[in-house]
Amino acid sequence: MNTLVNEELLKQIVDQVIVECAAQTLSSAEAECGKKEIPIEASARHVHLCQKDVEALFGAGHQLTPVRELSQPGQFLCEERVTVIGPKGTFEKVAVLGPARPESQVEISRTDARQLGVNAPLKESGDIAGSPGIFLYSSADNKQGMVQLHKGVIIARNHIHMTTADALRLGVKDKQEVDVRVETDRPMTFHRVLVRVNDSFSLAMHIDFDEANAVGLSANAKGELIAG
Repeated sequence: MNTLVNEELLKQIVDQVIVECAAQTLSSAEAECGKKEIPIEASARHVHLCQKDVEALFGAGHQLTPVRELSQPGQFLCEERVTVIGPKGTFEKVAVLGPARPESQVEISRTDARQLGVNAPLKESGDIAGSPGIFLYSSADNKQGMVQLHKGVIIARNHIHMTTADALRLGVKDKQEVDVRVETDRPMTFHRVLVRVNDSFSLAMHIDFDEANAVGLSANAKGELIAG
């Protein structure tokens, strides 16, 4: 019994030391100028599908086919594409991201929403309560499928993915809202950016294409967390 207790205590101590060391590890640039820099990525319109809708669109038993991994661990771009059909417009060959989720969801920009003719609310990804629905259509390998989503169309809030160690280093916590300054040819400060903390994440701020175009975002862009 004492051996088991000692082993558990030792594991807790080691885990705590790892977290504290990670929290104290700053890049030389951050150490010199005090900046809290975060990589920024632009997300194009895309669809997440539940397994039921995967099969309705692509055939019974069909599994999403990975093409390449995304920046967030475990997430991937799929070979499958769908057509998104709204009351006023249509987008063809919209990317599907995997793996399958509990509920289907369509993430678009404000400009996309106007073109489709849907009143999509600004929400955290995964929160689809009270959102409008839409039609999804697929046509591949002579298989055609269509599903009607009764909810799920949202404009995803800009947000920052980070680990527990990142949060400690940056001095923030899960669900906190922060400001992020982006210095480009069209500098801008994003306010009320949502922090999402999970040790399965990789540090990155996600914005949509409307926001990326407004700020003139370039490849490998970074933002500075300036307030929390």
